[in-house]
Amino acid sequence: MLQVLDPSAIRRWSRLAAETLGKAREEIDALNVFPVPDGDTGTNLYLTMLSAAEALDGLPGDADAATTWRTLAQGAMIGARGNSGVIVSQALRGLAEVLKGAEGRGADLGRGLVRAAELAREAVSRPVEGTVLSVLTSVAAAVGDLPGDLVSIARKAAEEARSALRRTPDQLDVLARSGVVDAGGAGLAIILESLAAVITDSYTGRVDIPVPVHPAGQGAARPEPEEGSGHPGYEVMYLLDADAAAVGVLRGELDALGDSLVIVGGEDLWNVHVHVDDAGAAIEAALRLGRPHRIKVTYLAGSGRTHPAARGRGVVAVAAGPALAAVFEESGAVVVRREPGSSPPLAAVLAAIREAGSEVVVLPNDGGAREVAAAAAEIAREEGLVVSVLPTRASVQGLSALAVHDPLRRFDDDVVAMTEAAAHTRHGHVWVADREVMTSAGLTARGDVLGVIDGDAAVIGTDLAGTALEVVRRMVSSSSELVTVLEGVNAPPGLARAVQEHLGATRPDIEVVLYEGGQGGYPLLIGVE
Repeated sequence: MLQVLDPSAIRRWSRLAAETLGKAREEIDALNVFPVPDGDTGTNLYLTMLSAAEALDGLPGDADAATTWRTLAQGAMIGARGNSGVIVSQALRGLAEVLKGAEGRGADLGRGLVRAAELAREAVSRPVEGTVLSVLTSVAAAVGDLPGDLVSIARKAAEEARSALRRTPDQLDVLARSGVVDAGGAGLAIILESLAAVITDSYTGRVDIPVPVHPAGQGAARPEPEEGSGHPGYEVMYLLDADAAAVGVLRGELDALGDSLVIVGGEDLWNVHVHVDDAGAAIEAALRLGRPHRIKVTYLAGSGRTHPAARGRGVVAVAAGPALAAVFEESGAVVVRREPGSSPPLAAVLAAIREAGSEVVVLPNDGGAREVAAAAAEIAREEGLVVSVLPTRASVQGLSALAVHDPLRRFDDDVVAMTEAAAHTRHGHVWVADREVMTSAGLTARGDVLGVIDGDAAVIGTDLAGTALEVVRRMVSSSSELVTVLEGVNAPPGLARAVQEHLGATRPDIEVVLYEGGQGGYPLLIGVE
């Protein structure tokens, strides 16, 4: 039996907890009736602990206790899934805060469990009793000031977790009516029993899953909410790079949007979980305050809500400027307008996807719009739509992709054809520098004309026409077949026509198409297929 919870024991505990949760996953899923009966709590807790265990697997064998605890908490936070998974990850962070600087004896474990309960409760916007929070609180109260060695504290924590789990139906009516204990609390009990098994060296390989059915509810049916039952329709989760002040603002915004809000983390990296009806608004709030990533939107089937179902095949294109938007609309796309230099609203992209059809290709046509388009696509997929976001970085690439779009083709084949068309389109533009800028082509002074090819500065000139012709000369090759020129709102008269005439004289084999793009900032946008 262990007297000190050392790094080796922490590793064994994380792995055993993950393995045991994996074996109990389906049984815990079946208990899941709160906050939404979506039947995934066991799976979420298993994946959360598995992420923690795998993070520890990446450490060198001689890593010290502080590094081991910090890695465990970070691994759980980054991989946390679902409401209970995020709460448990915060409990592990509380343990780590205390134990990373302690010897790892019985009193240290007791103080760590007290801190775990405190942090977990603080992370939840609106705590509800009869949940994993109640089980954690009961464990902390039982062992916080309890004298004893590591073995006795670990055993007491596991025993109290099971006892507190049995009491959850008395604290939450939906559990009593359904005849079950809390699913998150059941997972926590397994985690603490795994810890006791490692410390006492008593693990036999047999899994005694602590998921008793509440006697008062024997035979009770699992609740099936009806339409309009009041549960939000989506679970939204993401990691967020932001400072603590921004997270405080985000917490207020998300709390007003939905429920089951849990935000955990620290050191400018946070795991955010919330249930909402407007998934787009929850993601847009994060975009305003930091950098969200690993965005996951899940349609909560247990909410009893239906989701929109569009029909047919369509294309959504993001465009800057009314003239360019008209070009895409004439080609059959549903257009989302954006202001030059900014990304389109996520809600607008999502609405356009829903309008376009049940199978939709999205053309972001800008590097900054791709993240918003990807988030909107994720939400739409959870609603049952089939969505593919093409990596178009320029409007001319979007036009090339749209030119080969065929709604009668298989969707996957259509996506491949459109992607290939976009990938085979080189894109360039010219603009007049409004300040001194150091570029890959050299120092650009105010008033110089900069020619950009495929995102890189290539030419520095003194006049628009000469620079535009040099850009085109560098972009075309022996295999070029089509040049598309979009004339901006501030282009001098005849600039696009000069490019067309130059190509007519030097490359009569190339077809040239001119559009009034109406874009601001860039006098010419050029595409070469």
